[in-house]
Amino acid sequence: MSVVIREANKDDSGLILGFVKELAKYQKSEHEVRATESSLKNSLFAENSSTKAVICEKQGEPIGFAVYYFNYSTWLGKHGLYLEDLYVTHAERGSGAGKCILKHLAKIALDNRCGRLEWSVLEWNETAIEFYKSLGAKPKDEWIGYQLTGFELLSLAEC
Repeated sequence: MSVVIREANKDDSGLILGFVKELAKYQKSEHEVRATESSLKNSLFAENSSTKAVICEKQGEPIGFAVYYFNYSTWLGKHGLYLEDLYVTHAERGSGAGKCILKHLAKIALDNRCGRLEWSVLEWNETAIEFYKSLGAKPKDEWIGYQLTGFELLSLAEC
């Protein structure tokens, strides 16, 4: 398989948005996507952005992407790499493209002396869960993710 993983650039904003929408459709949450090509270009590729993206290509055609950023573990005393999104087109799932993307990110994590590579997966996505387990990844069963958005975020900020 001739797969190339390359760093994304602002000209990829429309492509990334398309992948985000495909991912959201797969996750049954298409209605939640608020990103636009412009918002991705102005945030993901801003000069001070701490977020990065890669594009996965097969024979010169884009077949997937990943968005990641560096976080920090006080317990390890090291940075970590957090994978926000990983998506491979339906036609290319099972081809090894997802594993190539994760290998690429693992190398970035090690090159940056990160103590871990982590991500979240929807509990119903058994295919992805089995794939991640096949790589040796372990679920964080003791932790529950939380978030604040919209009104709740604004309300808390006003305290």
